[in-house]
Amino acid sequence: MDIGMIAVIGVLFAAVVLFVTERFRVDVTAVVLLLTLAWLGLVTPAQAFSGFASNAVVAMAGVMVLGYGIDRAGLMHRLSEILMTRGEGSERRLFVRVSSVVGVVSSVMQNIGAVVVFLPALLRIAESVRTPPSQLLMPVGFAAILGGTITMVGSSPLILLNDIMLQSGYEPFGLFAPAPIGLTLLLTWIAVFTLFGRHLLPSAAGVPVKGTQEELVAGWNLPAGVRYCRIPEKSPLVGLTREGSGLTAGYALHLLALEEEGDVLYAPWRYTRFVPGQELAVLGREEDFLRFVDDYELEVSRGEEQTVLGLSPASAGFAEVVVRPHAGVVGKTLRELALRKNQGIEPLLLVSGEEGPFHEFSDRPLKPGDIIVVHGRWERVRAFADGARFVLATPLEEAGLRESRAPAAAACFAGALLLTFTGAPIGLSFFTGAVGMVLFGVVTIGEAYHAVDWRTIVLIGGLIPLGIAMETSGAAAAIASGLTAVLVGRPIFLVLLAFSLLTTFLSLFMSNAAATVLLVPLALAVGGGAGIDPAGLALLIGISASNSFLIPTHQVNALLMGPGGYHTRDYLRAGAVLTPLFALVSTLLVYLIYL
Repeated sequence: MDIGMIAVIGVLFAAVVLFVTERFRVDVTAVVLLLTLAWLGLVTPAQAFSGFASNAVVAMAGVMVLGYGIDRAGLMHRLSEILMTRGEGSERRLFVRVSSVVGVVSSVMQNIGAVVVFLPALLRIAESVRTPPSQLLMPVGFAAILGGTITMVGSSPLILLNDIMLQSGYEPFGLFAPAPIGLTLLLTWIAVFTLFGRHLLPSAAGVPVKGTQEELVAGWNLPAGVRYCRIPEKSPLVGLTREGSGLTAGYALHLLALEEEGDVLYAPWRYTRFVPGQELAVLGREEDFLRFVDDYELEVSRGEEQTVLGLSPASAGFAEVVVRPHAGVVGKTLRELALRKNQGIEPLLLVSGEEGPFHEFSDRPLKPGDIIVVHGRWERVRAFADGARFVLATPLEEAGLRESRAPAAAACFAGALLLTFTGAPIGLSFFTGAVGMVLFGVVTIGEAYHAVDWRTIVLIGGLIPLGIAMETSGAAAAIASGLTAVLVGRPIFLVLLAFSLLTTFLSLFMSNAAATVLLVPLALAVGGGAGIDPAGLALLIGISASNSFLIPTHQVNALLMGPGGYHTRDYLRAGAVLTPLFALVSTLLVYLIYL
């Protein structure tokens, strides 16, 4: 074993430790590994940065833009409306219908993207059929994860798998290569949950997320009336800041807008100073408003029912946003984010798991799945939640979807899929469709950049050189020879099952993309010596990297914890059934198809 091989194994061990302990963000860890390999001479500079031009990265970026485009064109909104209008019937039929649709959509979108676009509709469906969100969100979320195993673009591990196959001299898989396995997994889960679902889910109603404005007001006990007052010349409020006035802390009022000489400032910053002549639009209860007016000698300027300062129900209102898992805002406070200053929206309350609702939460660190109820103009609420940090859980039909671009969006998406059948690389096909979205005006170029989750792109691009180093240094072959010596003579089915369970275990505690990079080169090297088709074993690992149901570490599960009111024990209960079932079914199908 030469020094280069030892160095690669050392870097590999360090990668596992960093990913499991999460000492740094996963994308930062990937970049550190990339640079370490390059400076140690384990890969060339060209190889170190080759991951960012890889088929996997290009395909992933293309899928993200295509998914954003069909959502902005209103296609997902139309599909959601169909689900809502057909939401009648028993809970079992409802689950089968919704899970099937979400699973199929997830096969050609990123798992988290499919759940994000369907979340408002799922909450509305749960409300319309009087089903607690906890009875619908988790099982449908599981269906989205399983749907990602149907095609080679449905999940990050499968997109990455083809690049590793090419590096190792193997033919890449076609778009629908995993379909027999993925479809069987999805149908198996639907059947199991239909028969035994009531025993797998919590009976609690979960967090009362609502859909319409009336439901939001009633569900969260929000003050619905906007009241207006003017600051006279000699008011004690003159010269004070919003925070210094005690508007929220002392009077439980929220300042929605401030008008001065015809200019309107929405959700003024906490350091905004009051001056004579300003008109304030305040959200709160009448008794608190009148107390505020009396204490500061203000003038009530307009009737409560008048819709002024751009705050009419057609242009502004309440909305719920959910903190995305692994978002950059996790661990930060709303004071640090300065939502009023930077976004122009007013945060009203926060719900964090079982805790809350909190009305004073400026200094409370945000967690994945936290729900924030805000008030603002629709375009600002949409812009605030339309990114990689938050998910909008309230349908905003007023937000202006580009429905006139729906035919172009559908054509670009269908064209990208058809190109893959011509033998074109998946990355080239889907990136062409993404560019088509821009050229036909479905999305702007700025929105296309915004749609890409650069954290995932950097993670995948930074991990690919590790696979190259393992291959070129001989580290993968050396480790594989040791494994082969242990596995020779063992039943092939048990060998496959062992790899599936090992992949599942690593994916629970580290990035599933990282688990794929670590194990696929070993599988390709081990397969032939152990009498197993290397391609089949590699595909099993790529699929098993999505077997993340026991604990809410998968992005989809982490996202749904808050809206569903779930706890880790709820995932343990359902995951204890689905995880071994996933491993057995996927292993059996790979065994039958590839051996």
